[in-house]
Amino acid sequence: MPITIDDKALDIVLDVKVKVTVQLGSCQLPMRDVLELAPGAVVQLHQHASEPVGLYVNDKLVAYCEVVVVEDNFGIKITELVGSVKPAQ
Repeated sequence: MPITIDDKALDIVLDVKVKVTVQLGSCQLPMRDVLELAPGAVVQLHQHASEPVGLYVNDKLVAYCEVVVVEDNFGIKITELVGSVKPAQ
């Protein structure tokens, strides 16, 4: 028997705040290099500029995105939901 959720029950959780994070990339640095970081320092990430970034909700990966600029702000454009079937090409 499938579980059904009525609109009233769903309304209870719709305003619950969740942490949304976009992970651009990461790297590992020796502590010596971390201590030498200063304004203007460049840290190279282990991610190519053309690769998608990850969208996480409460630390769970939910989508892949590309970074866009909206006016003077960064934004993201969702390109793939995790677990969704990719269309045949």
